[in-house]
Amino acid sequence: MKKYIQTFFILLLLVGCKNKQGTETKSDNLSDSITSFSVIESPEWESVFYRNSGWFGGDGIYAVNLDGKEDFEQKNPNIMLWFGDTMYGNIINSVLQPGFTMTHNSFAITNKNTPDSNAITFYADYRGDNKPKTILIPNSPDAGEGEYYWMGDGFVNQAKNNDLYIFGYRIKNISNEAFGFKEMGNNIVIIPSGQKPPFKNIRQLDIPFFKGMKIDSVGTFGCAILVNTKEAGVNNGDGYIYIYGIRGMEKTIYVARIKPADIEAFDKWTFWNGNSFSVKPSEIKPLITNASNEISVSSLPNGKYIFVYQSGFNGKICFQLADSPVGPFKTPVEIYDPALKFKDNKNIFTYNAKALPVFSKEGELVISYNVNSLKFFEEDLKKDSHLYRPRFITLKYTLK
Repeated sequence: MKKYIQTFFILLLLVGCKNKQGTETKSDNLSDSITSFSVIESPEWESVFYRNSGWFGGDGIYAVNLDGKEDFEQKNPNIMLWFGDTMYGNIINSVLQPGFTMTHNSFAITNKNTPDSNAITFYADYRGDNKPKTILIPNSPDAGEGEYYWMGDGFVNQAKNNDLYIFGYRIKNISNEAFGFKEMGNNIVIIPSGQKPPFKNIRQLDIPFFKGMKIDSVGTFGCAILVNTKEAGVNNGDGYIYIYGIRGMEKTIYVARIKPADIEAFDKWTFWNGNSFSVKPSEIKPLITNASNEISVSSLPNGKYIFVYQSGFNGKICFQLADSPVGPFKTPVEIYDPALKFKDNKNIFTYNAKALPVFSKEGELVISYNVNSLKFFEEDLKKDSHLYRPRFITLKYTLK
């Protein structure tokens, strides 16, 4: 059974809940959108990724309906999922067996939008032998030797034959330390419609806006995608794809937008400058600060938008509401602290919470977050071979 872990009843103009700075969030921040909400853990979703053979762990979970619909109401769903760094191997009696391996990304397909371990198939690229290998490898003009992808968000482009567009960050290892890596660039990977992983005939585009500049100062795109179109199921959609980006140690979030048909025409992208969309990427102004490397912005049935994220590294899961995809976003509301589940191990950290609308019923948002360890291979993978897998909570809400 689901265990109720936090319940908040927002009484209009009377009761608030604390935001991530510890100040009070008054209920009038919710009164035009959500009048009450609760949060429950979702072990039934976690069980889908609790596996003892083959794929047994990964982070960075994303999911899209392959018909381009972004909502839950699908009679015959066909959902593609993808992950970042992924573990393959065999676990017997809770003990990881020798011969396990890690790839830098993996994919899965399920024909259910409800939890069902039997409906999901995981994929790797075996390329001539029986050892799982990374599926997507940087191969764009700007890609360098030894680079690999961290996966970002993506969408099915109904204006381009339902091809799957996935954002990626080109990464290169620079040391053997826990965070010994460097981001080299930002790409879009285009996967032709109808293909199953491992994919053939994919295309890779270098995003040009910050080329040759320090990533920490200018940022990258793809930490979240909002398909704000009627074709995707957003009744009040304006027809744009909103592409959210992140930069710096403060995890500042910003946004660009483009029509789906023009996604590859980088000269047509425009960038939010705080008042309007500008053709100059140098005029970008932040929407949010102190977020996470993976976030989500989703449309609500009442025409509002909900931004879900984790407040900094190992922080609390929060949401903020807005009237538009660019905000202004109302005061952040803390809904769950995943670090409490792992407080007995100081090496374990949680990160990158976001909503998954394609798995979310009306009045709910299924939210994933990731779990890892500063001593993953040295200690914690041996102690808990199932540690490195997505975890889930469900936000239940009542709309005004």
